[in-house]
Amino acid sequence: MSTIYIAYNFTISPKEPGAEILIAELGLAGFESFVETEEGVIAYIQKGEHHKTILEDIQILQSAEFSISHTVEEIAQVNWNSEWEKNFKPIQVDNLVSIRAPFHENPNLAYDIVIEPKMSFGTGHHETTHMMVQHLIKLNLKGKKVLDMGCGTGILAIFAEMKGAKPIDAIDIDKWCYENSIENCERNHCKHINVYEGDASLLINKQYNII
Repeated sequence: MSTIYIAYNFTISPKEPGAEILIAELGLAGFESFVETEEGVIAYIQKGEHHKTILEDIQILQSAEFSISHTVEEIAQVNWNSEWEKNFKPIQVDNLVSIRAPFHENPNLAYDIVIEPKMSFGTGHHETTHMMVQHLIKLNLKGKKVLDMGCGTGILAIFAEMKGAKPIDAIDIDKWCYENSIENCERNHCKHINVYEGDASLLINKQYNII
């Protein structure tokens, strides 16, 4: 029997950091999957977990700093691979780094990062992630100890290894991010990244050159 989902399609202005804040709040409210779109984000929740007042405590919806509207529809079954392929577009950073999914063509830049984001944050589309990749491009990371705190998809840890950093610790409090980071590290053949599920208490007495 197919799981029935309720899909909320949000249009957000400005999209960043609005989408990132909204996703974080919706995750706490019980939404389990998110797909970014050009205008905002689609959030999915199982019908059995949904209720009419589910958006009442979402603070960003009350904020005057953002204009957010949404539509709602019921979906009998979600093909996640199809949703990711439809909405996750490859990006290039400074014509040096490509960030793409496995189904995208390799543009053959200096660095090629392949991720399958699923529900995790960090596709390169978020302004903060994009800026961090730009910053790492400029740094000499060879042999440096690096921490990716709140690693999401693991994209920054993966890029750090590509630039010669080791060892690298990547940590996230979210179980899905933890599992997705491991998958993406394996997908990019990383050998020097340790992925942890939890908070900063797991890193006591550890020291890093770059965080």
